[in-house]
Amino acid sequence: MAKKETKDLTVEEKLKLLYQLQVTLSAIDEKRALRGELPNEVQDLEDELEGLNTRVERIENEIAEFKNAVVQKQGEIKDAQASLERYKKQLDDVKNNREYDTLSKEIEFQSLEIELCNKKIKEGNEKVEQRTKDIEKTKFEIEDRKKALDEKRDELNKIMQETREEEAQLKDKAATLEERIDPRLLDSFKRIRKGAHNGLGIVYVQRDACGGCFNKIPPQRQLDIKMHKKVIVCEYCGRILIDPELAGVKVETEEKPKRKRTTRKKKTDDAATEA
Repeated sequence: MAKKETKDLTVEEKLKLLYQLQVTLSAIDEKRALRGELPNEVQDLEDELEGLNTRVERIENEIAEFKNAVVQKQGEIKDAQASLERYKKQLDDVKNNREYDTLSKEIEFQSLEIELCNKKIKEGNEKVEQRTKDIEKTKFEIEDRKKALDEKRDELNKIMQETREEEAQLKDKAATLEERIDPRLLDSFKRIRKGAHNGLGIVYVQRDACGGCFNKIPPQRQLDIKMHKKVIVCEYCGRILIDPELAGVKVETEEKPKRKRTTRKKKTDDAATEA
């Protein structure tokens, strides 16, 4: 038997298809809920690892700069020491006080230069030592995060393997159902579903109330829903409403408490009269 065209479907058939789609999509949501926050946790750990590796790279560059600066200062010390030795030898050949004073100042300057370079070398080595400790600490954090990431990935992959096949089947079923639903109705349903906190775009009536927001539905509106002649939405939450019988859902009816029969107290007028 050939399938009816979307435009040829009755409202009743449209509602049934829409509810079947809702059930299918809710089942997919449940599969995804099993994964919980794992995908986000995996992504967060991956981002954190990337940041830690970038930090290590930056620190390594800083250490290289500090080491280069130390080597440079060591070279400056050698030059200053050579100049110092030369000036000291020249002191033996001075001919007047002016030359002596000039050489003495140069000797003092080179000595200060050596002292300053040694100070810079010490500071540089201290920075190298500190930044090396920072790298070790960061690398320890990296190993810790890698371990956590591997555990989260294994957990996620296990859940994915368990649900992948069933979820794929559900997605195929949802796609088939969507092809049979009026595009405008489908768009409205998707928009409602997106705005609903529980992902329900169509709900059945429960105990005279909307199955989504649980606000009471007026009797006349309930009658319209049972007639299946038009698509009716909840005036409070905007969800599409469907008769539970049409949805294939057995709803428990709320039994009204039975009123106790009150027996009127028999008058004792006769007794009173006789008395």
